[in-house]
Amino acid sequence: MNPLLKEMFGVDKPIIAMAHLPAMPGMPNYDPILNIDGIVENVRRDIGHLLEAGVDAVLFCNEDDRPYSFNVGFEAVAVMTRVITEVRPPDLPFGVDFLWDAKAALAVAKATGAAFIREVVTGVYESDMGLWAPDAAELYRYRKMIDAENVKVFANISPEFASPLGTRSVYERARSAAVSSLVDAILIAGPMAGAEPDLSLLIQAKEALNDCTPLVLNTGANVDNIVRFLAYADAAIVGSSLKVDGYTWNPVDPQRAQTFMSKVKQIRVKA
Repeated sequence: MNPLLKEMFGVDKPIIAMAHLPAMPGMPNYDPILNIDGIVENVRRDIGHLLEAGVDAVLFCNEDDRPYSFNVGFEAVAVMTRVITEVRPPDLPFGVDFLWDAKAALAVAKATGAAFIREVVTGVYESDMGLWAPDAAELYRYRKMIDAENVKVFANISPEFASPLGTRSVYERARSAAVSSLVDAILIAGPMAGAEPDLSLLIQAKEALNDCTPLVLNTGANVDNIVRFLAYADAAIVGSSLKVDGYTWNPVDPQRAQTFMSKVKQIRVKA
């Protein structure tokens, strides 16, 4: 069991389940009839199903604030902070993912008591949002400035809807992010939400990290492939496959969530 993950989650191979927020005010898909109260209740319902299924942590994400922005507005930060404050699980660690503004995620995490953020903080990418060049140095200095050093940084080095620029391999990017950029965990994702990555990418990253930094499967986990991926990953983030019909934008399906966690518990027993 990785020491950091043991300290944070208390179990081997922890499962971090997504709590997707509906589109927030100011976003193209925002539903004024649902309103903020409706957003809170939708997320509360999903959290309830996930906790009943026995997940180990929850990751809040503004998934439907499409198209995503590198610089989010005050209104989105305020609403996300309110939602998390009202529905955060009382006895489990939780994280914040703000697509795609790492400083906003860190600010919300500090305000709500989150244990970690999930963001892209290293590298340069061509993406659906244009040229993507996060600044790890600025983020870490901001974390120091707002006294949020207890908030761990889970860094995706193969972000969805994007391709890295340059010739460095996943092995090289993972090792560099862990050593030079001080990230707390390395995440490997598939090409889009709900899509699994090539297993070879996790194998490369695992070799680079040498068990010193946790490796987390970021997308694509489902009941049929979780055994294969957890053979290399130290943890998994799961979202789409726990939804009704396996569709990202649907509510959490309690039966899917319970079936998935039953499979994970079998893996832990065998380990």
